[in-house]
Amino acid sequence: MTEQKAYEPILVDVALRIEQSEDESAQRKAVARKLCIPPSRIRELRLRKHSIDARKPQIKANLRFEVGLDAELPAEPEPTVSLPSIHDTAKTVLIVGSGPAGLFAALTAIERGWKPIVLERGKDASARRFDLAPLLREGRVVEDSNYCFGEGGAGTFSDGKLYTRATKRGPVRKVYETFVAHGAPPRILIDAHPHIGSNLLPNVVKAIRQSIIDAGGEVRFEAKVTDFLIEKGKMQGLVINDAEEITGRAVILATGHSARDIYRLLDRHEISLEQKPFAVGVRIEHPQPLIDSLQYHYERGKERPLFLPAARYSLATKIRNRGVHSFCMCPGGFIVPAATENDEVVVNGMSLSKRDSPFANSGMVVTIEPEDIVDLTNQHGVLGGIVFQKQLEQLAKRAGGGSQVAPAQRLIDFLKKRDSKTLAKTSYKPGLAESRIDELLPDFISDRMAEGLSLFGNKMRGYISDECNLIGFETRTSSPVRIPRDPGSLRHPQLPGLFPCGEGAGFAGGIVSAALDGMRCADAL
Repeated sequence: MTEQKAYEPILVDVALRIEQSEDESAQRKAVARKLCIPPSRIRELRLRKHSIDARKPQIKANLRFEVGLDAELPAEPEPTVSLPSIHDTAKTVLIVGSGPAGLFAALTAIERGWKPIVLERGKDASARRFDLAPLLREGRVVEDSNYCFGEGGAGTFSDGKLYTRATKRGPVRKVYETFVAHGAPPRILIDAHPHIGSNLLPNVVKAIRQSIIDAGGEVRFEAKVTDFLIEKGKMQGLVINDAEEITGRAVILATGHSARDIYRLLDRHEISLEQKPFAVGVRIEHPQPLIDSLQYHYERGKERPLFLPAARYSLATKIRNRGVHSFCMCPGGFIVPAATENDEVVVNGMSLSKRDSPFANSGMVVTIEPEDIVDLTNQHGVLGGIVFQKQLEQLAKRAGGGSQVAPAQRLIDFLKKRDSKTLAKTSYKPGLAESRIDELLPDFISDRMAEGLSLFGNKMRGYISDECNLIGFETRTSSPVRIPRDPGSLRHPQLPGLFPCGEGAGFAGGIVSAALDGMRCADAL
């Protein structure tokens, strides 16, 4: 009996003008030229990767195809959910937070034979959406159910960008396939900069929750951790809502970067924390057609060419040993209020799946090193960075005049250090108040940002525009605190049974890296 050879895919990379990129005949001809064969031998093409190269006026699509040469391609199964049922004798792991780190930790724990109990301080995605209404209409924050807290974490209503550089941290493809298996668009498996969209993500995270429950796990909402159960130097469980004690063999702490009460709780129990760099700044907002014209090299006023998505950008530089960079750029997006308490104003960005808003926004932030806030550290210890963030957020609240109105300044006025008599149009629903952003921000941030923006304006001619606002403040880019863990066991070095995880612990920076870290922590149980 002869051995059957394993299937080896034929992968071919081609570049086509953007107007040809969706034309099947043009695709076949380009692949055939690359393989030096007649097009008639190509029986099937399967798109594996898609990216846009807009560096030159002649915009191209870079395409990677799997080629069916002289035969159809093997059938490809769709991503599916396949979790084992949890055994009655399974050990319990308590997972604090239902963001990507917590959800993927729960899925992986089930695969490894553990029973996860996911504890989420906020509400489920459907109920959570209703709690955004008073935030947008009245400026009133529901403090445990908002853009940061609730099922799916901060990413649920913040665009769902999946692009990551964390390919060395784990199986990125598995993360994407898990999302697709739970209802995300299959296109995320192909696009170079995939995103799901804030309108689709709630149903995806609800489907993941159902998979956890169907396998025998638990997901509990409005279950806020208010204390730790520590006995004989080991984490034994948690106190929920100051009333209920719940025990488990391990605790994965995946709370996200806005759960400041958890940092204070750790500090109160004298569980070691570390300061780390973070970044703060503003949301910068332009008309999307302006960004399209700059990135796709055509005159303003023309319609964006067919097949081109809303243009994105990424800008970064270093000014006097501190990074100045764009962050979480949202093409065709909206700016939203991301405060978690009623005495603060915080802004963030989001996009729907179609990215069809007339606005483009991005964080524009400056790196803060621990030595930049020594006075606050001397006064507040390791939580000095959190105090710094909070002070800026309270300042924004006062400058906005109350409610969730945000302080803002036209970009040109910021650079010229002058008042804005009027502001450009905005997507930010609670409204804007003319303010001196250049004076509200500390000089060491404001001056670096101004220099960085001037450099970016030289790089993208037209980026510095009178149609652009700077809106304050973007403070929740990452946590100023790291919860340390042993690099091998992933346990906290001081407290066995505690696994710090994800963005809130300082080990991730986005949906995919947080999901990967959740998987790693569950693997380490």
